[in-house]
Amino acid sequence: MDIIELVKVIILGMIEGLTEFAPVSSTGHMIIVDDLWLQSRSFLTEYGANTFKVFIQLGSITAVVIVFKDRFRDMLGSIMDRKQAIKNKLKISHIIVGLLPATILGLLFEDYIDDYLFSTSTVLVGLVVGAALMIVADLISLKTPLTDTVDDMSYRHAFTVGLVQSFSLWPGFSRSGAAISGGVLMGMSHRAAADFTFIMAVPIMFGASFISILNNWNYFTWNALPLFMIGFITAFLFALLSIRFFLRVIQRVKLIPFAVYRIVLAVVVYVLYF
Repeated sequence: MDIIELVKVIILGMIEGLTEFAPVSSTGHMIIVDDLWLQSRSFLTEYGANTFKVFIQLGSITAVVIVFKDRFRDMLGSIMDRKQAIKNKLKISHIIVGLLPATILGLLFEDYIDDYLFSTSTVLVGLVVGAALMIVADLISLKTPLTDTVDDMSYRHAFTVGLVQSFSLWPGFSRSGAAISGGVLMGMSHRAAADFTFIMAVPIMFGASFISILNNWNYFTWNALPLFMIGFITAFLFALLSIRFFLRVIQRVKLIPFAVYRIVLAVVVYVLYF
């Protein structure tokens, strides 16, 4: 195993794990790293860069399932148990409603997004515009949220959060940044919006990853599997740390510090790249 390739795989796994659910855009970070200094990589060129990225995303998603395992168990249990459904107000139907806008728009514009939006220049636009949305959401957020937990959410909340999340189809905008901002603008607490955002990400990311892996199964050779697994485990471990840390601090620090980071990153990358 080439040590340089191993280091690249670990770095990509770390970036994926640390940024997938923080409101800073994991896709944007991965595209920037690709364009700046991983373009010559032999491993990812030979075995499919996009397939590798999709596979290690599963590590990040698995971390969410671990963190919210009790919530997922309750939602699944409520399908069979009517009393449980009343007790636990957040239902799978809320998740479905939240996923509808981005799913429909993603299917309609998939080819355009793939052909024209995956570049460093478009990512920089997404980073800055997404940061502006996060700042606005924080500035007009309520001191006393109308919706303190995800169990207080309505279907209107779920749909609106999902609609604002659709902005993240533009690489660099950030799924969590857009969705949390949408929730805060609807009067939700930052923690409630973050919880719903993370929970909502699981089915759509699992589905998209599963389809992509099936379509690119030929890349999963015996030579590639060890590095794929190292990337998966690295992403899982760093996502686990990142999610737990983010959920502890989001209600206190809110979104503006992450927005400032995004703007600084965009400026630095613009200077280096252009």
